Amino acid sequence: MPIELELYEILGVSATATDAEIKKAYRKKARDIHPDKNPNDPNAAEKFQEMAAAYEILGDADSRAIYDESGMAGLSGGGRGGGPGMDDIFSQFFTAGGPGGPFFTFDFGGASGPRRSKGRDSIISYEVTLEDLYNGKSVKLNMEKEVVCSGCKGSGARGSAKPKQCATCEGKGWSFVTNQIGPSRLGTSRSRCSDCNGEGEKLREKDRCKKCKGEKTVKEKNRQEIFVEKGMSDRQRIVLAGAGDEEPEVPAGDVVFVLKAKTHETFERSGNDLLTHVKITLSEALLGFSRILITHLDGRGVKVTSPANKVLGASSTIRINGEGMPVYKRPDQKGDLFVILEVEMPSQEWMAQIDRKVLLDSFFLLFAYSLIYVLQHKMQALEALLPPKRSDADVQPKPEVVDEASFEESDIMEVRAQSFEASHNFFDHGFSHQFGEDDDDDWEDDDEDDDDNFGGFGGAYAGGAREPDCRNQ
Repeated sequence: MPIELELYEILGVSATATDAEIKKAYRKKARDIHPDKNPNDPNAAEKFQEMAAAYEILGDADSRAIYDESGMAGLSGGGRGGGPGMDDIFSQFFTAGGPGGPFFTFDFGGASGPRRSKGRDSIISYEVTLEDLYNGKSVKLNMEKEVVCSGCKGSGARGSAKPKQCATCEGKGWSFVTNQIGPSRLGTSRSRCSDCNGEGEKLREKDRCKKCKGEKTVKEKNRQEIFVEKGMSDRQRIVLAGAGDEEPEVPAGDVVFVLKAKTHETFERSGNDLLTHVKITLSEALLGFSRILITHLDGRGVKVTSPANKVLGASSTIRINGEGMPVYKRPDQKGDLFVILEVEMPSQEWMAQIDRKVLLDSFFLLFAYSLIYVLQHKMQALEALLPPKRSDADVQPKPEVVDEASFEESDIMEVRAQSFEASHNFFDHGFSHQFGEDDDDDWEDDDEDDDDNFGGFGGAYAGGAREPDCRNQ
């Protein structure tokens, strides 16, 4: 049992909480007590900083173990690589500028900061279409990354030259800065030294490596390939382990591609299910149809035949089993496709071209006499009067492969009430798309030969709260 429970109480979890429970509690509290959501609480910033500092300790397995064993006293003193102790972190959180101090930052500077276990990850947003996510896709792209300079082996120095202590920060790698955080309130925080880039020391111009100019790394072009697998989803991540920028004496970080799905003109996706709208003519609604309703994401035609003597009302819905999205990692399994049938009413021109009396007589016979009589004597006459049905020939371009699907009615209201994995707003009026807007990025697909565009690492990803799955490649 931990000798101190204060940090657990700050996050509102028990001392036996799992890492996932601690992370979940931190996120919930961060939303609830964020100063932007509590503008009338003068202590909101202080509470938020206190909570964030508690998570900084409990969210790390090593520091949590020390805290459980020895409390805050065990966290005092220098950390790895001469970094500040956890008491320094709390001091900076709680005493910088007094109550309501500035927002927290973990930028302790290079010279006094903890040594990282690996390089920084490069996050790249990659735009995909719904067709890509349905069919899968292999993408080759030309990239540019930082690699350790071969001339100086990452020292940045020429020959045996040694760096000198930075005069600006006096070797600390950081300096104090004062910011106004509110009316009549100032806060003090530490900021990385811009003169030595937080290292606490710097080389004189004449002592710098000629190849990297003292930067320790140089840019290198390389070629990467990623695989967008069938059934992947919007905001899912593809990780290229160790393919990120290199830094001296630190393992290279990862390159993380975050999929950004474009809005589709025809289909709406939710989890493994799809929805689309199809227009049918009035004669098809009254007399039935048998034709290719949609061209699917893989180019196949899907042919559906409605039951005989089935009158379809406005916004009737059918479910086509097994014609949704492939299930991720199980592409032989698919979700369902929901089709909302919209009845297309005749135009004014059609009304002007027919004999209204004949039309009214036909509709009178349709509803006044028995169904058998109508089927035997009046259906052909009625079909001749109504706008023509659509046929497979109207589908352009014509699919090379056509699969027949069964007609199964579905209640769209029940479907809307279901819980879907990807979006709780699926099938709501004014669909809330999970797909993003277009970005102009230079990408090269398998069928493109242009190798001249080089994308840089380090793009920002502004994702939502949901954490997508990661896929290592």
